[in-house]
Amino acid sequence: QVQVVENGGGLVQPGGSLRLSCAASGSIFSIHAMGWYRQAPGKQRELVASIYSGGTTYYADSVKGRFTISRDNAKNTVSLQMNSLKPGDTAVYYCKISVDYYSDYHKMYRYLEVWGQGTLVTVSS
Repeated sequence: QVQVVENGGGLVQPGGSLRLSCAASGSIFSIHAMGWYRQAPGKQRELVASIYSGGTTYYADSVKGRFTISRDNAKNTVSLQMNSLKPGDTAVYYCKISVDYYSDYHKMYRYLEVWGQGTLVTVSS
């Protein structure tokens, strides 16, 4: 199967920076997309940024110019550099990847979307 592990969350003051990272492992054949979502208390989960196999990126309007997503294809990792953080950025951040992996059970390649466990980012003075 495929596993995703995140790290890098924490407490930061407004205007500060944090870097989140996410590593995927397992029987991965190829990664189509890697992205970061967030869910604030009482709100729906929303897409923050994503990066696709060709390098194309997407950012939510609320984070454009402040957040940068990047990926290392050789290491199957994706990072989110967050600058100029605001209290409104406070949320649990989740990594999600879309992959083709080899299933020993089915004896074939299959498509899968995998979520990380989430990491809390708190922006507060």
